[in-house]
Amino acid sequence: MTTGRILLSIGMMAGITYLVRMLPLAAFRKPITSRFLRAFLAYVPYAVLAAMTFPAVFSSTSGLISALAGTLTALVLAYFGRGLLTVALSGAAAVFLTELALRIG
Repeated sequence: MTTGRILLSIGMMAGITYLVRMLPLAAFRKPITSRFLRAFLAYVPYAVLAAMTFPAVFSSTSGLISALAGTLTALVLAYFGRGLLTVALSGAAAVFLTELALRIG
């Protein structure tokens, strides 16, 4: 992945997240009273970011096995309430160790 593509992806994610947060403020002049709509709007940015980044997880490693190892490690740690830095570093370490083991073995 080139630096330009990475920067473009980050810029697109930031722009979409900003638009999703800003559009309801611009479209609705009165406070939103619907609990469903408020909950929906609260989770949209997370869903958009997940939809944009999750496919990249499986295409950024050298194989499916290492991608699954990193993903499962991150999911388990996130489920148990670990912090973002711990989850990200542990997922990356799992990918690294898996790819290293696959090259050696």
